[in-house]
Amino acid sequence: MPDALTVKICGIKTPEILEAAIAAGADIVGFMHFPRSPRHVSIEEIGSLISEARGRVETCVILVNPDNSCVAEVAALGPDWLQLHGPETPHRVEAIRAEAGVEIMKALPIGSPEDVAAVADFVDVADRILLDAKPSKGADRPGGLGETFDWSLVKALDPRVSFLLSGGLTPDNVAAAIAATKPFGVDVSSGVESAPGVKDVRLIEAFIRNARAAVS
Repeated sequence: MPDALTVKICGIKTPEILEAAIAAGADIVGFMHFPRSPRHVSIEEIGSLISEARGRVETCVILVNPDNSCVAEVAALGPDWLQLHGPETPHRVEAIRAEAGVEIMKALPIGSPEDVAAVADFVDVADRILLDAKPSKGADRPGGLGETFDWSLVKALDPRVSFLLSGGLTPDNVAAAIAATKPFGVDVSSGVESAPGVKDVRLIEAFIRNARAAVS
């Protein structure tokens, strides 16, 4: 387990919540550009939020299977990270990384030992791996669904692979999740909301506090 845990607060939509996440000690803040998500924000809004955050916290824009024009539009905003959260192949991830000139975080759905084995295909083409719960059949989006996965599956992962853990994390279970998986960092979205897409400042503060306490 790393000495210092990276904490990512994802799905931020407003300047007020951005400020709250920074004040609470987030390392990375994430902005979702995916219309089917209740956390979707426009390119213009993301540009404004990145400008406000620059130099104070790392920024990440989450995209789902983006085309080249979308990648170029987002990369031009100057985020620290692009997170690919769709069915992108290793070849596509590598191409986006080369084209965008931005560090790439690749989210991978975990629901079985086979899913863990597939992580190896992405280690050399992404700058960081994020493990999320595999959506149930019929889900209308690939993440932010508030579901955990069986953390014991992570034991089969090559210990040299550093990853962020996501999927159903909350202030109440983050310490147990860290103890079970020993991640590089943790990522939360729906677990710090009072309603879909509505972040709760007190939950953000509690999540970060509990995550930090788990590694101190």
